[in-house]
Amino acid sequence: MNILVIGGTRFFGIHMVDELLSLGHEVTIASRGLARDPFGEKVKRIILDRTDPESIKDALSGKHFDVVIDKIAYCSNDIKNIIDFLDCEKYIYMSTTAVYDPKHPDTVEEDFDPSEKELVWCDRGDFPYDVIKRSAEAALSKTYDKNWVAVRYPVVLGKDDYTKRLMFYVEHTLKGIPMNIDNPDHQMSYIRSDEAGKFMAFLVSNDFSGPVNGASSGTVSLKEILRFIEERTGKKALLDPTGDPAPYNGDPEFSINTKKAESLGFRFTNINDWIYDLIDHYIELCQKNF
Repeated sequence: MNILVIGGTRFFGIHMVDELLSLGHEVTIASRGLARDPFGEKVKRIILDRTDPESIKDALSGKHFDVVIDKIAYCSNDIKNIIDFLDCEKYIYMSTTAVYDPKHPDTVEEDFDPSEKELVWCDRGDFPYDVIKRSAEAALSKTYDKNWVAVRYPVVLGKDDYTKRLMFYVEHTLKGIPMNIDNPDHQMSYIRSDEAGKFMAFLVSNDFSGPVNGASSGTVSLKEILRFIEERTGKKALLDPTGDPAPYNGDPEFSINTKKAESLGFRFTNINDWIYDLIDHYIELCQKNF
């Protein structure tokens, strides 16, 4: 298939493109051209600024793609700017489980129906993250009349995570820096970066359309993560309401139901099969830097 990837130059986008190439697809990456990617001559490239309709029009005019994967659409105007000039058979949008209000144990796709959401045209800075992502799905469901998929992930983790959110807990524990964690006992879902990429590549050749969840099976709490760090390092995590605010503050206890993805033939690993190895990796990195 001829596939356009908007974004895809870092984090799990790299895993996704690697998987698409391994499956024999022809891949074109669309970006602003500012970030280098590791694909060399294995992919084609076009330059566009997705916040500029004229840039998008110039880049996509006269081009047809079997599938477009959009990793960097945030708001309804991002969707509009693309689909106004898009010529493809299928559009896969990188959404988020933040669209659920609220997330809860066993969160299923039907808990947020974008077709029932009022469509508000907005830019990225107009509202909080969860609001603009809901607006993007609403724009997609109400204005795009072809096959579309909205992939909803919780927090993505991996050795290649440039946000260093999980690293926060390791560094603060090892350095004895107080942390303000408002939900240490909450069980929460995550997904591993390579699986996040592979699932999106899997959906390219699947007939499915609509929203679909992706997440590792099982959950883990921050208290369990901190206990593991303490046991591995002999250091004590310092919890203090006046400490540095932790990355996952405000998240409720929740799990993400992936039965729909499983019915399509994709299986996610259990979180316990990789989360502690990842924490060990971060511990090793931190210890080397001390």
